[in-house]
Amino acid sequence: MELHDGQSSAAVGDGVLDFSRLRLTSFTGDTVSEERKRETRQLYLNHNRLSSLSSSVCLFSNLEFLDISNNGLSVICEDVTRLTRLRTLVARNNRLDEFSLPKEFGSLQLEVLNFSGNRFEEIPLQCTKLPRLQSLSLGGNRLRSIPAEIENLTSLELLYLGGNLISAIPPELANLPYLTYLVLCDNQIQSVPPQLTRLHSLRSLSLHNNLLTYLPREILSLVHLQELSLRGNPLVVRFVKEMTYDPPSLLELAGRTIKSRNIPYLPCDLPSPLLRYLDLASKCPNPKCAGVYFDSCVRHIKFVDFCGKYRLPLMHYLCSPECTSPCSSNPQSDAESEEENSVPADRLQRVLLG
Repeated sequence: MELHDGQSSAAVGDGVLDFSRLRLTSFTGDTVSEERKRETRQLYLNHNRLSSLSSSVCLFSNLEFLDISNNGLSVICEDVTRLTRLRTLVARNNRLDEFSLPKEFGSLQLEVLNFSGNRFEEIPLQCTKLPRLQSLSLGGNRLRSIPAEIENLTSLELLYLGGNLISAIPPELANLPYLTYLVLCDNQIQSVPPQLTRLHSLRSLSLHNNLLTYLPREILSLVHLQELSLRGNPLVVRFVKEMTYDPPSLLELAGRTIKSRNIPYLPCDLPSPLLRYLDLASKCPNPKCAGVYFDSCVRHIKFVDFCGKYRLPLMHYLCSPECTSPCSSNPQSDAESEEENSVPADRLQRVLLG
């Protein structure tokens, strides 16, 4: 079935009215029957040439989903607050900023709000008053900060703020009990507040392409954290630089020889300090290596990269630079995947940053 609106046509389905990609410069909905307006649950106006959103959109009184992305919108009309059943608003890639929203925008019962690809320099305070909001996306804007009022979004599960100019993470962000996905990549963030340890539901934290030089040790207590993206930070560069080999002392070389060759000795043969020293020998974790180390070892940190994200790093303490773990000899081997999957979650957390 098709409805005609001047030179354009709209695809119609059960509860769905699609006016996308029709090069519309305005939308009044005059050709839509009153019955159809009442039945419409989803309205698509994306990829058109709209410069303003007509108040006639509010005639779709039972609307739950509205997509007005990829237009030239610089303001959202006041009447949109009359859409009491609206749950999802997608307004990506327009010309919206913090002055574009109606004063009572926070009275909506939105659960999903996407303002990515606009011109926001601040997160509008109206957005922090949405009581049921579960997903907020403001990526690719001009944001310089995150307001402390973000803590009011107590139902939030996903916060996407990648591709902005944010330099700091407010500690109030830690007061979001259900936050599961936090995306802060491609910003100018220099540090992570230790308060984030209170984000007990957090599973994915994207921090790549920032200015991080360290992470707080408190982050180890994020027990559900599964993905940590860190590439493109000075932090990762420092990891590589710190993996330099400190040559073993003559004492350690002698101790390694005794232990690795199983040379027998009795307590009466050596002074007590040397006996205690030999008892401190650590076996190389490489099952194919019989070597040991005391004070001098190689810290081998392995990042596993998939789809642009890093799993938490694994750290092996090896007896020498020449001794590599079996999985590192063939990065594509099935053995590596099996080893990676067999590593307990608590180990992944414990070895983070050493």
